[in-house]
Amino acid sequence: MRVAVVAGPDAGHAIPAIALSLRLAEAGDEPVLFTGERWLGLDLDGVTLAPLAGLAPRPEDDDADAGARIHARAAHIASEMLPGLSALLPDLVVSDVLTAGGGMAAERLGIPWVELSPHPLYLPSRGLPPIGSGLAAGTGLRGRARDTVLRAATARSIRQGERERSAARVGIGLAARDPGPAARLVATLPALEVPRPDWPAGAHVVGPLLWEPTGHVLAPPSGDGPLVMVAPSTAATGVPGLLDAVCTGLGGSGMRIVVAMLEPPERDWPDGVVAGHGRQDLLLEQADVVVCGGGHGMLAKALRAGVPAVVVPGGGDQWELANRAARQGSAVVVRPLDSDALRAAVDTVLTEPRFTRAARLAAATATQVEDPVTVCRSVVAPMR
Repeated sequence: MRVAVVAGPDAGHAIPAIALSLRLAEAGDEPVLFTGERWLGLDLDGVTLAPLAGLAPRPEDDDADAGARIHARAAHIASEMLPGLSALLPDLVVSDVLTAGGGMAAERLGIPWVELSPHPLYLPSRGLPPIGSGLAAGTGLRGRARDTVLRAATARSIRQGERERSAARVGIGLAARDPGPAARLVATLPALEVPRPDWPAGAHVVGPLLWEPTGHVLAPPSGDGPLVMVAPSTAATGVPGLLDAVCTGLGGSGMRIVVAMLEPPERDWPDGVVAGHGRQDLLLEQADVVVCGGGHGMLAKALRAGVPAVVVPGGGDQWELANRAARQGSAVVVRPLDSDALRAAVDTVLTEPRFTRAARLAAATATQVEDPVTVCRSVVAPMR
């Protein structure tokens, strides 16, 4: 297949798209990844990289308006990428869930498309509290009544989003009603998913799509103390001050600390701390615990390696994911951020083996996923 993969520049969305593109290339397909400029200089074997048109904000764009940011910008991206996509004529388009313009452009050209969710399925459900609440599904009369009330409280916002989506679609010549993708790739561990009575047809859990953006290997500090890997959030919604809290709370504890991130800040690091842009997968083979912001990429990577986490969640979906991991037993949530609370949480995870056992159980669920390449090919096969 020739596959156009579309994702914005944010690491939490671009990296899974890169990982999927590499999987497609390894399977003998021809992926072309449309994404932000920061990733265009990569050398990815078998993957063609192309700039995603329409990413630059327009004067009339209001990024404070979430609906406009998602739907109106998606329609603009769809229009801007039509010439490049029509010239490519792919057999399939895979569009990131937040870069909906790829799906709209595919629909304009009559090309089947698949949605890539680089996290659990976040569609509303009649059997769950609203996504983002961090709550488990209610049980009993009171629990179900609570969820009903919470769903009603968010229903107005959902309807508003649907109206904005319809208006954006009509504005670029599509029908007001969104037929949705031919399939959904839900790129998470089954351990981070939750049962729902209305799981949509065509949604496939394919496991985390992971990729290391560097080949550099960070050497942990010397010694025999527990190894704590720290990975602050790459999202704008992450909690500020995590690195200061780590240095204050864990400094002098005898723990060995490795800060592994895309762009480590220039600062003085205390003894026992190593920081840099290094391969996280190799560090996870040695780590005893991960301290992270709760973004799906890092949390899934830690659990995939069987390493428990101390999660300091910020905004977006981080609160939801942190609580799912805590309920599964593989994480402790620290909120609000406090250096003493952080130290206590790390001590708890290190001294109670149940957290590592739960993380290894989460890792074992990776055997229950589907192959994303097979799912993509199943969408194209009926068209041929």
